[in-house]
This record gives sequence, C-alpha cells and structure tokens, in this order.
Amino acid sequence: MSKICSLKEAVSDIQDGQTVASVGVIGWITPDELLKGLGDRFDQGDGPRDLTFYFPCGTGDAMDIGGMDRVAKKGLMKRIVSGSYINPVHPRTGERPKLMQLIKQDAIEAYSWPIGASMQWLREVARKSPGYLTKIGIGSYIDPEQDGGKLTAKATEDLVEKVSFQGEDYLFYRSWPIHHCFIRASSADEFGNLSFEDEGLMSSALALALATKACGGTVVVQVTRQVDRYSRPAGMVRIPGDFVDKVVIVPDQVMVTDTPHDTRYLSPARLQLDTLPKIPFGADKIIGRRAYMEVPKHTLTILGFGASSDMPLVMVEDGALNEQNMHEYRFTTEHGSYGGVVMTGWQFSTNMWPEALVDGVTQFDAIDGGLCECTALAFAEFDAGGNVNVSKFGAANPGAGGFIDIAHNASKLIFTGTFTAGGLSISSEDGVLRIDQEGKNKKFVARVGHITYPVCTGVAERSQEALVITERAVFKVLEEGLELIEIAPGIDLQRDVLDQMGFVPKISPTLKTMDAWIFRDECPVTV
Repeated sequence: MSKICSLKEAVSDIQDGQTVASVGVIGWITPDELLKGLGDRFDQGDGPRDLTFYFPCGTGDAMDIGGMDRVAKKGLMKRIVSGSYINPVHPRTGERPKLMQLIKQDAIEAYSWPIGASMQWLREVARKSPGYLTKIGIGSYIDPEQDGGKLTAKATEDLVEKVSFQGEDYLFYRSWPIHHCFIRASSADEFGNLSFEDEGLMSSALALALATKACGGTVVVQVTRQVDRYSRPAGMVRIPGDFVDKVVIVPDQVMVTDTPHDTRYLSPARLQLDTLPKIPFGADKIIGRRAYMEVPKHTLTILGFGASSDMPLVMVEDGALNEQNMHEYRFTTEHGSYGGVVMTGWQFSTNMWPEALVDGVTQFDAIDGGLCECTALAFAEFDAGGNVNVSKFGAANPGAGGFIDIAHNASKLIFTGTFTAGGLSISSEDGVLRIDQEGKNKKFVARVGHITYPVCTGVAERSQEALVITERAVFKVLEEGLELIEIAPGIDLQRDVLDQMGFVPKISPTLKTMDAWIFRDECPVTV
C-alpha cells in the first residue's frame, strides 16, 4: 500500500492536546508545506487546539519560509519547546515574527533549550529512557537555579531538573511523548524510503522519526519527488520506510532562503571561490580578519551564527583561504556539514563545497566529545564576571542554539562581535580606525541579562583559552575576568573603550596596537 497522500490527509489525524515535532534549520530542510497545512486546517475551524510543538532548532526564517511561524496561532499553539528562535524584522512588513509576538504577549508557554540538549533528548525518547542527563549547561540560563529555559510567565512547568548522581550535579531533561513529527527529504518511494540528495543538511530528521515511532506516533514527510522502489542504492536511503507513515509530494520546495537549488552546497566538485559573496568593508570585516588570525590549521573548527560565520568569506577575499590550502582549514557548524566554506546570513548552517555530512545528533556527539577543538562564536553581551550572553537580550529571545555545547567542549574559544550595538558607524583611513557614531547599546555590561555560558568557569576549571575580538579591542578571558590586550590604531583607550563599558577590565601591561592592515579596505598582503 502506497504511503503517498495529500497534504490534507497528512495533517488530518492530529488531535487536540497532542505534541507535534518538526525538523528544520532556519530555511534549510524545513517542511514548510506541512506546517502551513496544519496552520491552515486550524484557520479553517477544523482544529486541532492546544498543541505542544517541539523544534530541535529554529525552523523557518519567518519570512518566505515561514516554518514555526506557520503554526504560531493562539489556540493552536499552547506550548513550544525549541532549540532556537527566529527574530528578524520582516524586510517588507517591518514586523517581528508571529511566534515572537506571542512570546512577547505571554500568550503561550515558551521554553528555550540548547540545541545540543534538544538533539540528544530525541535519542533518549527513542530508546524509551527516563530522559537526558548532562553536565553541559550548569550555571547557564537552562539551569533551574537560573530560569530553567523558561521564556514566558506562562511557562511554569519545570521541564529541566537539577539532580545529583554519584555525588555530582547534572541537568536532567525528562522524556515525554511525541505524537506526530514533520520531516523533509528529497525523494521517497511508495514505501516511504527517504533520500536527501538535494538537501544541504539532514539535521534531526532520523532522530525525530525514531523518537516519534517509539512513542507510537505518526511520521509525516514532505519530499520533492516520488521515485520507483528499488531504484536507489541502499546507501542513499538515510531513513527506511519502516519509520515513515505518510508522504506528501511538494515539487517546488526550495533548498533555502533565496536559493531554489544550488549544487555548491552538495558536493566538493568544481570549486569556484570567485563566485562567493564579499563582505563589505566595515566592522564585520575587521572582526573577521582579526579572528581568522587565531584559527589554527589542521584543527576542526566549528563556527556559530552571526559575526563569526563571516570569517571564512573574509579569508577567501583576503587570499588566506584558497584552493591550494583549503584542506588545511577544517570548518564545520553545529548542523553537520564538513569542509569547504561555511556560509553566513540566511545561508548559514551548511557549507559550500562540503566533503562530508552527518546528521544533527551525531554532530553533537562530536561536539560533546570535544572533537571540535576550536570555535568562533558571536556574542551579544559580556560581563565583569566573564559570562557571555547570546540567548536573551533587548527585544530578542533567540535562545542559545548550539552555543552552550560548543562553548563548553571546545579548547579554544574565539568570541566575535562589535564593541557596541544600535547605530554603530565606523570608518578607516590608512589603517587608522575612527568611530563616526557610537552604538547606543553597551555590550560589555556589569551583569548580563542571560547567562548563556560562564566563560571564566571554563577557563578556571577546564583550562579553556578564550578571546573576545571586536572592531576596536581584543580581550583575553582570565579566571577572574577580562583583560584588555589589544586596541585598534586611532582608538582612544578611555573614550572609545573604557567609557563604553559597564565595568573596568584589567589592562595588560603589554597592551598592543592591532595590525594596521586589518583596517584597510583592500587587504595589502596575502596572509
């Protein structure tokens, strides 16, 4: 019996109060038609109501690929647990995502879990264990002694507990059932065997299917095409049809935002670095240049979303990353793409010209095992105690993503971001930096609004090496806090650095001036 069905049939048996999970990484591998179909069913008055949604990662971009915004409806969504959230201002409407509006209105129960936990938790659900036990996240916002990952006042249930096991503290994410899951693949046969040949990622697709089936639930899949059974080599089929219940054909599903299809995300063949976009000269390029000076060769380096993901593109433009030495730099992201060039913006998460791809849960096995020795991560706030925040600040509640697991387990940490935010404007002439307009928001504060990761703890307890790199200053993180070790040429220490901080850092007795070439529009040398 064929598992191919209509969109209406695919979402017809979801009932009030059940849990629906979905794969998706921003726009990548998002089953957008399935989520839209469920939202449309609710809008048409056919229910269901009061659902719990589980998204291991932020799903969709809240714009052309709506993702989690498709089901962000009062009455439909009662609770959401997500590894990250999407919070851009829509370029055409100027609105925040519908989901973020519900969170700001305290209209739903919203929880933010680290992506490492949201991925690994699926394995525990699949094997019917009591839950996921980990030390990662202790002392951060997910710790119940902080706020337990609760984003809204309505979120009152403690989904994460702090427990003692063999005399040590752990965080425990207890298991609960998944009744339906939505996943996306490229091709399916009538039995539901799935292959991912057109996808830049696989993410949590397999883990979601296994967890849902272990709970007696229904696995629904969105694919581009139907193929004949027995027509593909077994190695191409990444999810057996035994774990699939319904398949919907969506011929026009796009690869990712602004990219209907691009083979550069699928294969290392035909390397063409001159086709990559260029980062315009400004603070981000300056930060990217200074940051890539810290990346060791022949070391697996994992990049996070934001300013840090600009770094490989800056390296290519400067000639520091080229066809001859690309194999010497080992770049990946938390989502499992290896080799090639990590992309930035809405294309972040996968790499152009990748050499290998693993699924999301396996990638966090590698991360949690400390195999990604070096990392570059963006930051929103740093405080006097050496705590970093990327998860909740100002009007943004993006969550931690994979930040906590990555930061906890890497040996070398490179944090990147502008010194201030909200209107910062800089210029440079002859390698001298000028602050034309200071940002209105300080990012170095007395105390962060959310502790995403306690960096000083990692430095003290696990001998981590950590730097904070901005367009005008570089800090080293010590056990007791931040030490200023470099400032940009042309920068006044008091006016442009110390007066823009909410605390006074230690100043190195050998304070250096950053290299002038970093601040020139055109890189004068091949680094």
